[in-house]
Amino acid sequence: MVILHATVEQLAEAGYGAFTIESVAARAGVAKSTIYRHWPDRIKLIIDALSSFHEQMVPGLHDATAREQVQRLVRHVARVLLDSTFAGCISALIEGAQRDPRLREFLHHYSAHRRQELVDVIAGGVRTGELPAGLDPELAAASLLGPIFYRRLMSAEPFDPDRADDLAAIVLGPPPSQRPSRSGRRRRT
Repeated sequence: MVILHATVEQLAEAGYGAFTIESVAARAGVAKSTIYRHWPDRIKLIIDALSSFHEQMVPGLHDATAREQVQRLVRHVARVLLDSTFAGCISALIEGAQRDPRLREFLHHYSAHRRQELVDVIAGGVRTGELPAGLDPELAAASLLGPIFYRRLMSAEPFDPDRADDLAAIVLGPPPSQRPSRSGRRRRT
C-alpha cells in the first residue's frame, strides 16, 4: 500500500512526464526492483494505484433512492476534484494521454468505467420510475460530470460539492414532490 500511495502522490506532484519508477521507489522508501517485481511498467503501476484508491473513496450507495445515489456520486466527484491528491492525478493523466497512446487508452477506459457507475444508477431510476421517463442515462451522466470537470480543469473556481443537489435537479428535473401537478400547483409530501 505504501507503493500505491507513493505512486498517486508522485503522479499528482510531478505529472506524468516526470513520473518514473525510480521516483516512486524513492518516495516509498523501497528498491525499484521491489516495484518491478509487481508492476512491469509505470502505466501498470498507475492503473493499480488509481483503481485501489478509487475503491476506497467511493461513497456507500445502499439504502438510498436513485436520486440520492446520483447526488452522493456527484458530491463525491466534486469533493475529490476540489482538493485532493487524486485531483492532481487527473490533470497529470490528461496531460500524459496527449503523448502516450497506452495511457490514453487506459484513461478512456478508466473514465468510461467510472462514469458507468453513475449511468447505471440513473438507468435504474428511470426503470423504476423514480427519474423521468425518456431521460438518457449516458447523456445525463455526462451532463452531471461535465460541469465538475470543466470547473476543475478550465476555471479558477472549482465546483462546490454543496451544489450537487442543485446540479442533479437541473439535469434530472426536480424531485417528484416538487413537480407541478396537473393543476399547476406543486405537490406536497
